[in-house]
Amino acid sequence: MSENKPVRRRRRADADRSRTAILAAAVALLDEQPDASLERIAEAASVTRQTVYAHFSSRDVLLNAVLDELTRETLQAIDALELDEGPALDKLLQLINLSWRAFEQHPLLLHVPQTSGSAERHDPVVQRFARLIRRGQRAGEITRELPVDWLTTSLIALGHAAGESAATGRLATRTASKTLNTTITRLLQP
Repeated sequence: MSENKPVRRRRRADADRSRTAILAAAVALLDEQPDASLERIAEAASVTRQTVYAHFSSRDVLLNAVLDELTRETLQAIDALELDEGPALDKLLQLINLSWRAFEQHPLLLHVPQTSGSAERHDPVVQRFARLIRRGQRAGEITRELPVDWLTTSLIALGHAAGESAATGRLATRTASKTLNTTITRLLQP
């Protein structure tokens, strides 16, 4: 029985490496070609299409896994901003700028449709926005005339509008980012 454990561990390690390679290839390829097929992703990951299907039952499942991975990375970067330190409005703008860097690094994010997991992915970011807004309101840096939930919803909606403007080419990505920062600053200032 103990002889089977190393074999199982080796198979598990191989499966983990395959999954990691598939996700990395999917991120890179989907950033360049948002409509890339599973066959193309398998080729880029140096695995068979069957291996992709063993880990991800459909393209949508793979796309959701990619989005989950990018969300995890983004949340780590957001938490590194130390949101409880320094002026809240400055931290909010840093958070927004970090989000734009994620869009620039992963253009896929500008082209992906809203999926079943979108709300769950947004929730941790929404919570961080709300926490910053509350802190800023207590410190007098952010307007108290508007409720936290409204301001949070407005920030998310403005971010989506700016992202859509960049994705459709109505605004250059940098212009959309700068315009978003200006709009948010004007909205939040007391």
